[in-house]
Amino acid sequence: MVPLLLSRYYDNYCFLPLYVFCGEQVLVAYLRPAKKDAALHAAAILKLLTTRLRQAWPGVRIIFRGDSGFCRPLLLSWCEHHHVHYVVGMAKNNWLLTESEWWREQAARAFAWTQQPQRIFGEFHYRAHSWPCHRRMIAIAEHNAQGTNPRFVVTNLRDEPQALYETMYCARGEMENRIKECQLGLFSDRTSCNLWWPNQFRLLLAALAYVLLERLRTVGLAGTALARAQVWILRCRLLKVGAVIVRNTRRIRFLLASAFPHQAAFRLAAQRFATG
Repeated sequence: MVPLLLSRYYDNYCFLPLYVFCGEQVLVAYLRPAKKDAALHAAAILKLLTTRLRQAWPGVRIIFRGDSGFCRPLLLSWCEHHHVHYVVGMAKNNWLLTESEWWREQAARAFAWTQQPQRIFGEFHYRAHSWPCHRRMIAIAEHNAQGTNPRFVVTNLRDEPQALYETMYCARGEMENRIKECQLGLFSDRTSCNLWWPNQFRLLLAALAYVLLERLRTVGLAGTALARAQVWILRCRLLKVGAVIVRNTRRIRFLLASAFPHQAAFRLAAQRFATG
């Protein structure tokens, strides 16, 4: 099973990066103009990824996860025609609120009785005006001290609503940490050129840096205290280290300070990569 997670980053003025992650591995880092639709070219990228993944693993099960910015008729129809599962957020509207009213009332009553946050799941079939058919809609009726918070997810999976939302859809939240690592930890948000290609190249360099640090974290530091560290922690604590380099005809030696606090992890990672 390969869950593909699509997201974008809004904290800029000129460009809107589109990221695709599979777990902790970045598959796509693509720059678009911010004035375009947030899902611009998402269907084309999903098609390319699906084709390549099925070439490598013909029987792989692909699940596309995305927030409501990717709930587009073209994307959903393409997934259905090419046997790709999807779990995608849906922006609320009056019809959805009316259809889920019973569950929202139940959540409100349960909160009034217990004074504990409530979450009730329901499902129904819904067809938007731009959709060619009815699709399965999961309604999440949440109520707490701040009030009601209805949410909706459209899917072509048959799992139970609670499992679909909590296990499948909410897992996309971890993707935000990966975007933060690329943008803030590796400075891919520095798209200060007024041309597209230089900024796209910067984005690719940051994505390459993320791939290297992800491999360092997953392979080189497995089983250590830094195995789950964010990339800026690895960069500042493990790699940004003063050293004396001694070179002769036979070898190159890096002499680190004996007080370096992470020397054991550094040595372990170096040994693992040196032995392949």
